[in-house]
Amino acid sequence: MRWVSMATGRGRQLQPPWRGLMARPPPLGGDGSARGRAGKAAGGSGFRTGRGVRLVAGCAALGHRARLDELCGKSCTGCSVSLDGLPSEILLKILSYLDAVALLCAGCVNRRFYHLANDNFIWIRIYSTAFSPKRSNWKVNSVEKTAVSMNSLSVGDKEAGYWKKEYITKQIASVKAALARVLKPLHPYTGLPVKTKEALRISGLGWVIILKENSGKEHILEHVDLSFNDSSVTATWYGKDWPRLVTLSTLDLCGVTPVFLNRSQTPMKNGPRWHSLIAKYNLSHLTESTMLGCDRLIRIFCLHPGLVVGLWKREEELAFVMANLHFHHLVERSTLGSAAIPYELPPHTPLSDDSPECGLSGYQLHVDMHSGGVFCLCGTFRNLSTSKGYIENEYMKLTVISFKNSTEHLPLIGKVGLSWKTNIFDGCIKSCSVMDLTLLEEYGKPFWCFSSPVCMRPSPGPSDGPAFLGETYRVDYADAEGRVHLELVWIEETGEYFIVSLALYLRVAKINHWFGTKY
Repeated sequence: MRWVSMATGRGRQLQPPWRGLMARPPPLGGDGSARGRAGKAAGGSGFRTGRGVRLVAGCAALGHRARLDELCGKSCTGCSVSLDGLPSEILLKILSYLDAVALLCAGCVNRRFYHLANDNFIWIRIYSTAFSPKRSNWKVNSVEKTAVSMNSLSVGDKEAGYWKKEYITKQIASVKAALARVLKPLHPYTGLPVKTKEALRISGLGWVIILKENSGKEHILEHVDLSFNDSSVTATWYGKDWPRLVTLSTLDLCGVTPVFLNRSQTPMKNGPRWHSLIAKYNLSHLTESTMLGCDRLIRIFCLHPGLVVGLWKREEELAFVMANLHFHHLVERSTLGSAAIPYELPPHTPLSDDSPECGLSGYQLHVDMHSGGVFCLCGTFRNLSTSKGYIENEYMKLTVISFKNSTEHLPLIGKVGLSWKTNIFDGCIKSCSVMDLTLLEEYGKPFWCFSSPVCMRPSPGPSDGPAFLGETYRVDYADAEGRVHLELVWIEETGEYFIVSLALYLRVAKINHWFGTKY
């Protein structure tokens, strides 16, 4: 590799010291032999002032110049200086002028540069500059001088890379502390952090998908579009250069954050970044059983949790990918995991249930249905309760809207559809939408949260409720923690859907784990 310039602007181009000397032009009169021949042709009286004699001498000089340039070119081509050929002492001096980001990048060049970029003397300077307490005076007392000298003496005793690890660890800890302060205030209705958007901005958080081929090759794609909702964010990927679907095996959804965060600057896309695995999806599950709907151009599929995959109808190739991410622990899941292992929540301490024989009480539900930033449902339901008598097939039923109580029935506002777009086309899948659900238990803490695409399908109608004049539809969702069942009626006269039933089925094992009960 040829060293051209450093990232910090302090580097200089390195060249052989003799290269500039060899590139200098020779004297105009040429060498001694050429002068002797010209003098002899002039009758021993030296150069004539006539035009012909000057032409002969100039040609000789130019010929010599051409031979010298040719010689220099050959010698310089084989003798160019590279950074890898420099002594380690000089390389360490050069690396000492880099900041932390550039130093990590330099360590990715090869094995030698990796070890050089781990030098403790370089990293302790960076560490001290970033985390030393700021003083209001210039004078350093003897105690501080002693501490600094002892610190410098201990650098050589540490293993290589010790102070780099310390710096990175402290940087990550400082970002975590800043995020914890921002995420502390909670929304009274959803129980979620109020300033999630600000936390995403502070952390420089983004999302990528990693498409893995059967051969092991990976394709990393940055999100193209973000859409923020009341309790979730939707990230979308689309483009023209998708790999062929038949060659792909899995899709990884990861959060990415810059390792070193500078709030005054926009994070570098090519700088060192931390990948945190959120979910892994098997693309072989794109079958009829996971298809949500279609239009004249595409078919869409749902892979849990919360992923929408759009395929072109004609080519059966990828058109777009859409990830729906609920705000609950989103920052932690997107920053605190690793590239291979998702973040795990800390162990839950069971809450005391004062009256377990009475079942569940004091629950609060917030549910949204939306697409493309347009909401067709935004509802909050308080004081929900149920008893032990509603336990069936390992689920406890929590009724939110009842068939029999028409005052609880709610309309959906506007048209229901899931909007999609690519760099060329856009469209809307009718009867599909994204549902965001946040269920708070009696102490106001999130008990069950998800953001996922759902689809309305024809239903025979409720068997235990009144008969409705319009067509009936149902929406169903299920995961490891519970199920949602929604019944709707299409009113032709008003051209709108009415929700006539909404019930949650909470898994009994989750309730027992959360409260320490034995239902």
